[in-house]
Amino acid sequence: MLCRNSIRSHSRRAPASAALALLTVALLAACSPAPEPAQDASRDAAPDTTPAAAVPENVEGAQAPAAPASGSDTIGGDGSEIRLDALTEQDLTEADLSGELACSFSADDAAPILLARGMVASEEPAQGIVKVAGYVEAIRAPGGFDGILENPTFTGQGKTIVIAVTGPATGGGESPPRPATLTYQRADGASRTFDGRWQCGP
Repeated sequence: MLCRNSIRSHSRRAPASAALALLTVALLAACSPAPEPAQDASRDAAPDTTPAAAVPENVEGAQAPAAPASGSDTIGGDGSEIRLDALTEQDLTEADLSGELACSFSADDAAPILLARGMVASEEPAQGIVKVAGYVEAIRAPGGFDGILENPTFTGQGKTIVIAVTGPATGGGESPPRPATLTYQRADGASRTFDGRWQCGP
């Protein structure tokens, strides 16, 4: 209203002229409301709620799950397999082990993969054999036959063999077998454990 009254007052006081026309235009421009500033487009933009795409685990550079180990049950060492073969009658004959009584370890129902003999109530070590990757090798354990009845440890060149009985005897007879494990430890740090039976007697 102030702007309109000012324009009317100037119109009545002075004759119309070019100067008055210019003054009127200037007053109208001054009284016009200022244009609103343009809204910041970045503020009005809706936030991007689209979840980031998951990176497939099989692309180059992504962490893929480790593949399961395959092949031998041998752990550590230079990577070569520990293999124990079943002993044959010829192997036992050629070994010619001395001792009154014997103990053997068999995996499943196969022939023994370890056999040892010793004297009862003797300080002489029990003598035994294993067949490693086709080669018969000598082993021994302290305490004679009595020393190999329960959880014996055998040693030989570049190897240690530990027998661990894991349960009571199964079956009857004079020398029933007992569930056990055989752990073969090689000098380079490799080891392998076999499940089977430990049986001692005549």
